[in-house]
Amino acid sequence: MNINTFIKQNRENWNQLEHFITRLNKNKRSLTGQDIDQFNQLYQKAAQHLAYSQTYFADEEVTAYLNELVAKAHNLLYKDQVSSFRQIRTFFSTTFIGLLMGQWKAAAVAMILFAAGWLAAFLAVLNDPLNLYALLPEQMAGAVDPEQLGANHGSIDASLFSAQIMTNNIQVAFLAFAGGITFGILTVYVMVLNGVVVGALAGLFWNYGMTYEFWAYIVPHGVIELLAIFIAGGAGLLMGYKLFAPGPYSRGYQLKRQAKRSVQLLLGAIPLFIIAGIIEGFITPASLSLEAKYAVAILTLLAFLLYMASGKMLLQRNQAKANLHS
Repeated sequence: MNINTFIKQNRENWNQLEHFITRLNKNKRSLTGQDIDQFNQLYQKAAQHLAYSQTYFADEEVTAYLNELVAKAHNLLYKDQVSSFRQIRTFFSTTFIGLLMGQWKAAAVAMILFAAGWLAAFLAVLNDPLNLYALLPEQMAGAVDPEQLGANHGSIDASLFSAQIMTNNIQVAFLAFAGGITFGILTVYVMVLNGVVVGALAGLFWNYGMTYEFWAYIVPHGVIELLAIFIAGGAGLLMGYKLFAPGPYSRGYQLKRQAKRSVQLLLGAIPLFIIAGIIEGFITPASLSLEAKYAVAILTLLAFLLYMASGKMLLQRNQAKANLHS
């Protein structure tokens, strides 16, 4: 059976299960005993379809859709209503990580776009430092003073300079996410442009022989910020791609589904910006050695990787439990 036939034969059952899930989420008492039995039967069928899809269409979108559908039905059948705190914990421990794992390729593309803009701007400013004023907003370009940064590593100017980068990156993240509605065109633009901003500054400090100092003020919070930007950019790119090539689904359906995923990914990235802000406020302007600041950057990266690894293990454990129930 090919994928189109598989979807065509079973789509009605999936739609019915989605309808029941919606009703149960609104009011469990609205369903009769017969409705509950039908809901259970539809859930069992969807679980079987998921197993089939994982075997024959592992890399197709229908598998991700069925995995999400079965998980929602499973939660309603086998779990009590959870508290708000538990919902938040579940979102950050499994849901967000699952979404991120499902779109890692799009996040990688966002990173490549950023790197392309970074390299182009870095080389341009390396060739002629005056190109900085053509590449950066006038206010930002005028505020950069490498000699002042080097004169006082603990100065408040370094903190303000770093805060400008952070503010810019948060704006970029929101634009990159929302840019998906333009078939990803705006997302591509903002990812490249943000790379240009950082690359131009890196080129300027290279000319002054202060690359080591420059990155010491950027990477402690910049590692987390850039990860959040790549996540938001990947969400926008994935939305744009699904609108451009919706596959067997309508563009309206893809817009609804991908917009929901993108919002969830953006919400999941917000704590990363908060962590970056705390580091920017307390670590960047602190009278610490440059090596200590680099150590902070390494620790934040390792902490993020550990978070992802633990979330992946929890997802696999939950999936195994769901398969047992099915």
